[in-house]
Amino acid sequence: MSKGTVYLVGAGPGNPKLITVYGMECIQKADVIIYDRLVSKELLQYAKKEAELIYAGKEPGKHGNIQEQIHEWLVEKALQGKTVVRLKGGDPCVFGRGGEEAEVLAKQGIPFEIVPGVTAGIAAAAYAGIPVTYRNVATSFTIVTGHGRKEKGEDRIDWKALANGSDTIAFYMGVGNLSYICQQLIANGKPSDTKVAVIEWGTTEKQRTVVGTLQNIAEIVKAARISHPAIILVGEVVRLRESIQWFAELEGEWIEST
Repeated sequence: MSKGTVYLVGAGPGNPKLITVYGMECIQKADVIIYDRLVSKELLQYAKKEAELIYAGKEPGKHGNIQEQIHEWLVEKALQGKTVVRLKGGDPCVFGRGGEEAEVLAKQGIPFEIVPGVTAGIAAAAYAGIPVTYRNVATSFTIVTGHGRKEKGEDRIDWKALANGSDTIAFYMGVGNLSYICQQLIANGKPSDTKVAVIEWGTTEKQRTVVGTLQNIAEIVKAARISHPAIILVGEVVRLRESIQWFAELEGEWIEST
């Protein structure tokens, strides 16, 4: 039996309409779909009736050995000659471990394709009325994991370079570390009054955005009970939300910008 092909597909930032055309085509032809927690379940409705759907969601703080299990599923199903879609939120290669999965497949000689998706750091910001770059305001944009903590030996971020070298910063998976992130940016030179937005469930009908500064955003987030999934956006582009916010949050309705 010939080996099947694995497609590492980015499902986009949450709104099912934001998947790419090619990503949708992959879903429609898949024999097996291994999907993540943040993938819109609406996308699974486009799978073949006989397709096998495997949930591989990682709950915050409860990842366990699920990634190793995913690797095993990908190899096992492909060696059975099946067309396999690994469906990930956002983009497969932006904190989606797509590179690790591709490496496993390459070592096994299994053909694969990486199908890019719209990443949340850009899409959630846009839906909140915040462009991550803007002429004369932000000419650089950095994506950073918000997971690491120094006391856990996981913080490999060059905070000084980050605080002084990027106009706009998007932190993924960082709500639980928000106070630490703000403290590090301020301690390494970012002005304490730098604007910050935290966008929960970006691009979906559950989207909520709160805005503050590095000095007070942690308290604002706590008071609003903002939780994961959420993107933390740091930079003066956050001010543009006041004039170009276009998405009616919590209602899931699109409104014209004014």
